[in-house]
Amino acid sequence: MRSKWNEVSFPRSLPSWLLTILISGLLITQIATLWIVSQDRKDANNALELFRLSERATALVKLLSTTPVSDWNSLATRLTNSGQGITITTQPDVPTVLASEDDLAELEDVLVARLARYGVIDARIRRDKVAHGFRAASTQTTDNSDIGDVEKQINDLAATTNLSASLTTSLQFGDGRWMNFATRITPADPIITIETIPLFALVALSVVLVAIWATRRLTAPYRVLERAVHRIGGDLKSAPLPEDGSREYKAAAQAVNTMQSKLLDYVAEREQLAAALAHDLRTPLTRIRLRLALVEDEVLAKSLAKDLNDIEAISRSVIDFATSELANEKREKIDLWSLLLSIADNYPQATLDERNSDRLDAVAYCQPVSIQRCITNLIDNALAYGSKAKLSLRQDSNELVLLVKDNGPGIPENQIEEMFKPFNRADKSRNRDSGGFGLGLTIARNVAHANAGEIF
Repeated sequence: MRSKWNEVSFPRSLPSWLLTILISGLLITQIATLWIVSQDRKDANNALELFRLSERATALVKLLSTTPVSDWNSLATRLTNSGQGITITTQPDVPTVLASEDDLAELEDVLVARLARYGVIDARIRRDKVAHGFRAASTQTTDNSDIGDVEKQINDLAATTNLSASLTTSLQFGDGRWMNFATRITPADPIITIETIPLFALVALSVVLVAIWATRRLTAPYRVLERAVHRIGGDLKSAPLPEDGSREYKAAAQAVNTMQSKLLDYVAEREQLAAALAHDLRTPLTRIRLRLALVEDEVLAKSLAKDLNDIEAISRSVIDFATSELANEKREKIDLWSLLLSIADNYPQATLDERNSDRLDAVAYCQPVSIQRCITNLIDNALAYGSKAKLSLRQDSNELVLLVKDNGPGIPENQIEEMFKPFNRADKSRNRDSGGFGLGLTIARNVAHANAGEIF
C-alpha cells in the first residue's frame, strides 16, 4: 500500500528549495513576531489597566474620606459614567475572597496597604468578561451626513467600549460598608487590521521578490555549470568553464575543467596509439601484399588477399573510431537537405522523402565531412541488414531530425543501446559479409555528440 506521504510533491530543484525555505521562514517569522507583539501588548495593556485601577481606587477613597457618609450614595451616583460605575452597599459586589489571578491578588494587597490610613480593611478584585453597572457610551453624532475622521474614531471606540470587559473592585471600610466600582478595560488594538493588511502584504511581497532575485542570482552559476557539463558531454573540445564566483562554484568549475582536461588527454592518447599502430602495420601489410603477388596458387592468393583487405579495413575503422571524438574539422553552416541529396545519389537502394522539403529550414552549424561520414555509416548499417533504406528529414522546434528506416529484421528495444558500443554487432556470428566490424554506429554516435547531436 502506498503511503500518502510518498505522494506529497516536494521541490526538486535548488532554486525551488531555497525559495520554499525562505518563504516558509518568512511566514513563520511573521507569525511568531505577530504572536510575540500581541502578547507584549496584552501584558502592557493589562499592567496599564491595573495601574489605572489603583489610581482610581485611591482617588475615590480620598474623595469619600472628605465627604460626609450620608452623601456617599449621591456622590457615587454622580460619579457613575460610561467609564466607571460606583455603588455603596453593605455587601460586596465581589463575594469571592481569593482572586482568580495572581496579579489581581497582588494588587488587592497593595490597595489594602496603601488605603489602610483611610479606613480600608479589605479589597477584592474580579475580572468580568461582560461589563455591567455602566452608562452606555454615546455613539450619537451631531450630523450623520458629515462625519470626520476624529468623530468616526470616537464612535468606533465608544461602540467597542460598550462591549469591553471590566475590572470590578470592592473595598470594605471599617464601619462595614463596601464601595464597589467597576472600570472598563480598554481593548488593545488588534495587530492586523483592514488598514494594516496592505502594508503587511507589501512588506511580504517585497521580501519574496528580493528572495526570488537573490535565489536566481545565487543559482545562476550552477545553471551555467549544468549547461556546460551537458555541452562537454556533446563536445569534449568545448571551452572550459570560467573559474570565478563563489567558493563552492569555483571548486565545482575547477573539478569539471580538470575532468575535461583529463578526458581530452585520454582521448588524445588513444588517438595517438591508434595512429601509431596503423602506421606500424602499414609497412608489414605492404610487404605481405607484395609477396602475395608471388603466390602461384590463385585460390590461396584470393583467400589471402581477402584476409589482407579485412585487416586493412579493421585498421582504418580503428583509426576512424579513435579520432571520431576529437575531429579537428572546423564547423561551418551547411544545408543538411542538400547534403542528404548528394549522399542519397550514391545509394541506389536508398530513397529520400522529399515531401515538405521546400518548407524546411535545414541549415546546420556542424562539421560537414564528419556529419557526412555519420550519415553514411547509418545508411551502410541499414543496407547491411536490409535491402532498402528510406531517409526523411523534419524540423522539430529548433532541432533537425533525420530518420533512417530499413526493411531488416530490426533490433529488440532492450538491445538498441548495446549496438552503439564498440565492436558490438547484431550478427553474433562475427561474419564480415553480414555486417561491418561493429564500429559504424559507435563512430556515428561519437560524431553526432561532437556536433551537439544524438542518435537513438
